[in-house]
Amino acid sequence: MLVWRLAIELRHGQAFSENAERIASRIGGALLLTLAAYVVVAASWNLWQQQGEEFSWPGLIVTLLAIPIMRYLARRKLDLAEKLGSRALRADAIEAITCGWLSLVAVISLAAQALFGFWWIDSVGSLAIVWLLVKEGREAWTGECCADCA
Repeated sequence: MLVWRLAIELRHGQAFSENAERIASRIGGALLLTLAAYVVVAASWNLWQQQGEEFSWPGLIVTLLAIPIMRYLARRKLDLAEKLGSRALRADAIEAITCGWLSLVAVISLAAQALFGFWWIDSVGSLAIVWLLVKEGREAWTGECCADCA
C-alpha cells in the first residue's frame, strides 16, 4: 500500500499523491480497526475458554526478537511519516508499534503463566492495547492528523 502511494507521487507528482495518500490512509485505518476487532475477539475467546497460550522456545525467541525490531521499524517509519506528512505511513508505523507491544505482552504473559499460573494475563494485556488501535485507526480513517504528522 505504501509503495503504491509513493510510486504515485514519483510518477504523477504531488497533486495525484494527495488522493493516493487519502486512500492509503483509509486502508491503514481499516487495517488498524480490523486488528483491534481481532484482538478483542481472540482475547475474549481465550477468556471465555479459560485458556492461556502454550509455551514454545522458538515462539519465545521470535517474540523476544520482535520487540526491538518492531521498535526500530516503528521509529524509522514515524520519522519518515513526519518528514513526508504521511498519515498512511503513520498508520503503518502504529501497526509496528502495536506488534512490539503485543510481543512484550506475550513475553510477560508467558512468564507470568509459567511462574504463577495466570492463564488470563495474555488476553487482559492484549485488551489493554485495543484503545491505541482504535484511536489511531480512527485518525487514519478520518484523515485527522496529530501534531507529529502536521
